[in-house]
Formats: sequence, C-alpha cells, structure tokens
Amino acid sequence: MNAEKHGELLNPGTDFNPDWVADIRINQSAVERRVATMKTRRSPKKNFQAAWLLKAVSCIDLTTLSGDDTPGRVRRLCAKAKSPVRADILKALGAEDLSVTTGAVCVYHSMVACAVEALKGSGIPVAAVSTGFPACMSPMNLRLAEIEASVAAGATEIDIVITRHFVLTENWQALYDEVLAYRKACGQAHMKTIISTGQLATLNNVARASMVCMMAGADFIKTWLS
Repeated sequence: MNAEKHGELLNPGTDFNPDWVADIRINQSAVERRVATMKTRRSPKKNFQAAWLLKAVSCIDLTTLSGDDTPGRVRRLCAKAKSPVRADILKALGAEDLSVTTGAVCVYHSMVACAVEALKGSGIPVAAVSTGFPACMSPMNLRLAEIEASVAAGATEIDIVITRHFVLTENWQALYDEVLAYRKACGQAHMKTIISTGQLATLNNVARASMVCMMAGADFIKTWLS
C-alpha cells in the first residue's frame, strides 16, 4: 500500500546469508494436514465477518493485465477501486465513513500514466508489473529499465518476477543479486515480489526463495499460481 498514506517504511534488506536459507525446513505432510483443517474451522460471524470482509477489500490489488487493455477500461477499474463496495451496503453496515478503497490498482507499464491520472487525489497507489512479467525472460537491462520507467511515470509500487531457475537450481546468490538490483531500480517505490509458487516444485523452495527475496529488500511476497 501507499507509504505516504499508510506510514509504511521500505524494507532495508540485509546482506546475503546462506545459512538462513539452508536452515529452512518445511514439513510438507504437516502443512497439508494443517491446510485440510481450514475448511472445517468456524468463520467469523455477523459484525466480525463484515469487518474482516471490508478489511480484505482494502488489501486487494485491483488488476487488469490483458493484451486488449484500453485507457477507458483502466479508468473504469480506477473508479471501482475508489468505490469498491456499494454505498447502500456500506450504509447498512454503518461503514459509510470508513472511506473503503482497494489497496492499489495494478497495470502494465503502458497504462501507468492513465491510472495515475484517474486516481489523482484518492491516495490509492498505482502498481506496475515489470521485469518481463510473467515469465521474466527478457534481458536484465530491459527489466531494470522497465522498473525505472514505471516509477518515473508515477507508479509507487512495482511487482517484480523472479527467475525461477535460480530457485530450482538452488542458486540463491544469483537470486539475491537479481532481486537486489530490482530493489535499487525501484528507488522509493515499494517492491512486491511475485515468486510463482506453482512453478517452484516444493514448499522448501517457496520458503527459501521468500527468505532470499526478503534479504534483498522485498517489501511484500506475492504468489502466482501458473
């Protein structure tokens, strides 16, 4: 979320420590058992449920990442981000004064300027996917240039994608160096790291990749199932 609006600081990161990565051990069967119990647990009810649902709305990155995106579609998305819950529902919940918005609007670089203009004065940040999303197969200099261009266009959050083969081959130093370079290119923009959990093979890889990204300065860790 927007640092100015929410008072959040950037993750300063730390030097690469391979011991932190090697020490991670995930008990796959225990995780699966724990996950299986979630659907049987009691959920919050009444006012508590409404509060949690409104909180969930405020954490959403409202996103359009289609090849046929247009400025009109992005402007409509931004209008939805500013008023994601119908006024009559907010009134019924007694929440009309809470100024509920989504956490951000996420677009490709070419639509950043349009989204920034549409959200002016709302306090809702614009996030841009970069680094050759979703495959991360473009040359490194182009990935960094895309980050810098999106920040210059007004994006205050950058969604970066990691190189998956660094994880699959356990080349943790290379992953750290890559994400650190992205962090530097982001400047004062928050960096949200997509680790593509569906392509990392094991939960150990997911946890270790997350640790490396946090060491390199990732402010958020995001999944991408593909």
